Amino acid sequence: MADPASYRPRPGEIPTTPGVYRFVDDHGRVIYVGKAKNLRARLSNYFQDVANLHPRTRTMVTTAAAVEWTVVGTEVEALTLEYTWIKEFDPRFNVKYRDDKSYPYLAVTMGEEYPRAQVMRGAKRPGTRYFGPYGHAWAIRETLDLLLRVFPVRTCSSGVFRRAASSGRPCLLGYIDKCSAPCVGRVSPEEHRTLAEDFCDFMAGDTARFVRRLEARMKEAAAEMEYEQAGRLRDDIEALRRATEKNAVVLTDGTDADVFALAGDELEAAVQVFHVRDGRIRGQRGWVVEKVEDVTDAELVEHLLQQVYGAVDEVSDVEGAAPVRDAVPREVLVPQLPPDPKQMAAWLRGIRGSRVDLRVPQRGDKRELAATVHANAEHALMLHRTRRAGDLTTRSQALQEIQEALELDTAPLRIECYDISTTQGTHQVASMVVFEDGLARKGEYRHFAVRGPEGDGARDDTAAMYEVVTRRFKRYLTERSETDEPDSDFTDAPESAEVGPEVPERRRFAYPPQLVVVDGGPPQVAAAARALADLGIDDVALCGLAKRLEEVWLPGEPFPVVLPRSSEGLYLLQRLRDEAHRFAITYHRKRRSKGMTASVLDDVPGLGPARRKALLAEFGSVKKMRAATVEEIGAVRGMGASTAAAVVEALSTVSRDTVAAPPDVGESIATESK
Repeated sequence: MADPASYRPRPGEIPTTPGVYRFVDDHGRVIYVGKAKNLRARLSNYFQDVANLHPRTRTMVTTAAAVEWTVVGTEVEALTLEYTWIKEFDPRFNVKYRDDKSYPYLAVTMGEEYPRAQVMRGAKRPGTRYFGPYGHAWAIRETLDLLLRVFPVRTCSSGVFRRAASSGRPCLLGYIDKCSAPCVGRVSPEEHRTLAEDFCDFMAGDTARFVRRLEARMKEAAAEMEYEQAGRLRDDIEALRRATEKNAVVLTDGTDADVFALAGDELEAAVQVFHVRDGRIRGQRGWVVEKVEDVTDAELVEHLLQQVYGAVDEVSDVEGAAPVRDAVPREVLVPQLPPDPKQMAAWLRGIRGSRVDLRVPQRGDKRELAATVHANAEHALMLHRTRRAGDLTTRSQALQEIQEALELDTAPLRIECYDISTTQGTHQVASMVVFEDGLARKGEYRHFAVRGPEGDGARDDTAAMYEVVTRRFKRYLTERSETDEPDSDFTDAPESAEVGPEVPERRRFAYPPQLVVVDGGPPQVAAAARALADLGIDDVALCGLAKRLEEVWLPGEPFPVVLPRSSEGLYLLQRLRDEAHRFAITYHRKRRSKGMTASVLDDVPGLGPARRKALLAEFGSVKKMRAATVEEIGAVRGMGASTAAAVVEALSTVSRDTVAAPPDVGESIATESK
């Protein structure tokens, strides 16, 4: 552990202006990001006697090896830059908001030529308007089914849309008038976009306008004795009303607000938000926060607003994106004001484009609704504790058992596992999976195409393992040396700077593991140990897990370490090994499929690299391409009828040869040679 005095800036070196600072460890990894009105005053708090610091802050400053900062013009710019850096570097000591479950949204892809309405989860995409989140996907589908009577927008996938366009026949929804069928030209792109915009306006809360418009048209049809048309319009009005009534009225004055609540203790907290539009609850969302730093409730609220509305700012700042008024309401009701409410309100106003009222509800219906949201937060925290109590204990026990079994100095908080996958020596690949604190960190996963000395693969698994470990840790040494170079952009930024400098690209391999696990026995362990020794790396522990008897092998040891079958440490190592195997197999199958497709299509007359790439992008695998018809292949961009027929003939020929071949030729499943 480092002594904070060893990297404390010299007196007078830190400016007294607003800015954002970063603590980095000895590997150059950003471990904490913060902002301050006065950088000198804020940073001095970290360099007092460590005994007086909060335990989590003490751990952070003793883990760090340097502090860097950037001066900005205003406190609002500091808020924005802090959010950007937290998203960029994912610092381990910053507050992390994790969804307590996966929430579905009703999304309309306004960035496409023919916008599509669909259920979406995960990260928000530019050019798409989102409504929700909903508690269940079926609730979205019920609402969408009702609204398609009035707003028959496209809901089909791109593949279905292209097939309908090439055949000239719409899908079922087009025949039953729940789609305007732009695929076959029933409506123009402009008319379909107008339908999609009306659909979005209705979902955003502008419901009365469409009901009034349909009522006027119904009366006109009845006056002209077009009773069948009037009856259909009456049913459309009823469908709109049913869709609107699915959300209960909670605020009768038609308020647009997001209502936040917080419930927790010193270690963790649960957050809930109700999205209220036009007085109705349009969505609900929750997060669970592990307090890895010493923060107050006011600071948690500030970080929460950054988390929720910072993503809105990113997605909306592109051409064709949704208006941010849909996502940032007129009122933001919080359980406690952030440390600088005026600054936060100014930031929200900049995103929305108009005034945002940030306050704590004191009385009336809004206070009662805030109490309801708080009750939901308490319930969510209780469920989280029930589900995670055993898991937290088990993970800690597993890491401790691995530490004791392998005689490590500390528990291996970061573990990397490597696996090799090949089919009879062809298409050799390797995987690297990462677990931190006993949990998979999928954003850190990597795969490798094994090259070999001649560029055609390694001779066996041990040579492949040596190559992959060498390549990974060579990158580590290279990026570590780059990190060690002084970077004046951050440590001595001019006080006149109004915005932060360019942030360096996040290094992919600069953070080493405490433990490397390889899938295999003594030969694979020896190969990995030789790779580490050749690079001069002696501070990373190494072991192998052999499948046959689940034995743990250490470098140079004649006998394995045998963990009890009921050991949580063994179970964690098995999960690592299985995850590395799954990741390697997935990549191997992908490469093999592309390789087979390329070899089959190389001899097709008139099929060049661009068309081969288009076919692979459209169908994704040999199996799907073989199942396609001439018309479906011809519908791919750049393909003609004669070329499509030649492709089908080539694939059918290979298919007949494969059937006639022995079982271990052609479509054999990727397996390891260990």
